[in-house]
Amino acid sequence: MLPAAPVVAAFAIRQKTPAMNKPWLTWQTLRDWLWPFACGLAVSGAVIWRDGVHGQSWIWAGAVVAAIFAFIAGGRAWREHAIEKAAPAEADPLPDLAREVFERLPDPLLLLDNSGRAVFANAAMRAVVGDEYERKPLSVLLRVPAIQQAVETVGPGEEPAATEFATRVPIERHFQAYVSKSAIAPLTLILLHDLTAIKRTEQMRADFVANASHELRTPLAAVSGFIDTLRGHARDDAEAREEFLTIMSVEAQRMRRLIEDLLSLTRIELNEHVPPSARIDLQAVVKSAAAALAPLAESEGIALEMSAEPGLPQIAGDRDELTQLFQNLIHNAIKYGRTGGHVWISLTAKAGMVSVAVRDDGEGIPREAIPRLTERFYRVDVKRSRERGGTGLGLAIVKHIVNRHHGRLQIDSELGSGSTFTVTMPGISAREIAADRPVTEVL
Repeated sequence: MLPAAPVVAAFAIRQKTPAMNKPWLTWQTLRDWLWPFACGLAVSGAVIWRDGVHGQSWIWAGAVVAAIFAFIAGGRAWREHAIEKAAPAEADPLPDLAREVFERLPDPLLLLDNSGRAVFANAAMRAVVGDEYERKPLSVLLRVPAIQQAVETVGPGEEPAATEFATRVPIERHFQAYVSKSAIAPLTLILLHDLTAIKRTEQMRADFVANASHELRTPLAAVSGFIDTLRGHARDDAEAREEFLTIMSVEAQRMRRLIEDLLSLTRIELNEHVPPSARIDLQAVVKSAAAALAPLAESEGIALEMSAEPGLPQIAGDRDELTQLFQNLIHNAIKYGRTGGHVWISLTAKAGMVSVAVRDDGEGIPREAIPRLTERFYRVDVKRSRERGGTGLGLAIVKHIVNRHHGRLQIDSELGSGSTFTVTMPGISAREIAADRPVTEVL
């Protein structure tokens, strides 16, 4: 009888509090009424133990004392709930107009609250830190110690702190970060300025001078030597003059190709960090590239065969760059393939990705040379490459075009069994493109 009454009374009181939307039996509930109930129970029990139990009056007295303590606890919990319910919600630090203006800024912008967690990132910043940024700390979004230090040291209303940093994944990008704190709101502003184009221009200018001076030295020396010879003792030698002029023409053509490839590589590297947006039918691009090289293949006695799965999704790409990419791969397959052999071009799709494989039946590539194939001016066989008109820049161009299209280049080769170059790029949506018939044709 003694414990039952206060328990019932306490639960009755708790059910009448405003916290009707909470579960009635929680740790918070027990904590609210258990300790005063225990106090009341202890007081009444002590009195009963001291005086002994004489009738039912002491039992009821103990129950009343415990119920009073539980009522006090219930009233305290009710007041806390009322205060919590009446407390205003945390105000949005950004008005709608400010959000719209910040969202349209071309430079990445990130706002942090006074705890260092992100409360806003515009579209440009979401491309850097990802869409799931809210309430994440700065150390997770931008792992740059210099920015973290600037956030900790810059005071409200002070001049912004500036620092430069670079990201390496998925492609190398350079930024200058400006960090400042608002003097009227508990907000930290981090504004990024993209320096990638400037850094690339500086690096490419230095690379161009070094590479051009190195690669142009040999043909220029040859042309200059033949000119001096023709001016000297071969002035009246018609046969030697014709031979020298032919060699000079070949060397001049080599310099022209080298300059064109260097300029092309420079242009591609300059825009590598800017993803293309045009919708491209990759099958049409590959078919056009193969058709342009069909006369060269025919002159070498090589058969070009192209096959494509039906319903290939379109990709986001740059048509001119993709045409150059596949012309380079197909041209290499023809140059280094077996005379009178085949070059197979196949297009497949899997898990939203489109793959183009160019396979030849030539001599193959040594395994140790494969990792270096996309380096500038690297050649497995320098003499054969120059005889075939190669500049050593074809696969470097391929690599940078693939990077710009967020793709992947895979090279498989075995000596004596030919080589396969596979380019894989993300498709836009296979469901948006009507399925076509399988295509297999000999060009």
